[in-house]
Amino acid sequence: MAKCEKCGKGPMFGNRRSHSLRATRHKFKPNLQHVKVEENGVYVRKTMCTKCIKALSKV
Repeated sequence: MAKCEKCGKGPMFGNRRSHSLRATRHKFKPNLQHVKVEENGVYVRKTMCTKCIKALSKV
């Protein structure tokens, strides 16, 4: 399963709830993107969630 290489965020599990409150299993996937990140002067391709990408752009 894919995970964010910075924070380790991966899929989470829970229930979908209909109007009648019937529960069906559901997988919540993180919004993962492939980005090039500069580390020690070298660009490296990483899989990161959008929250981590947003935090990198603020720094």
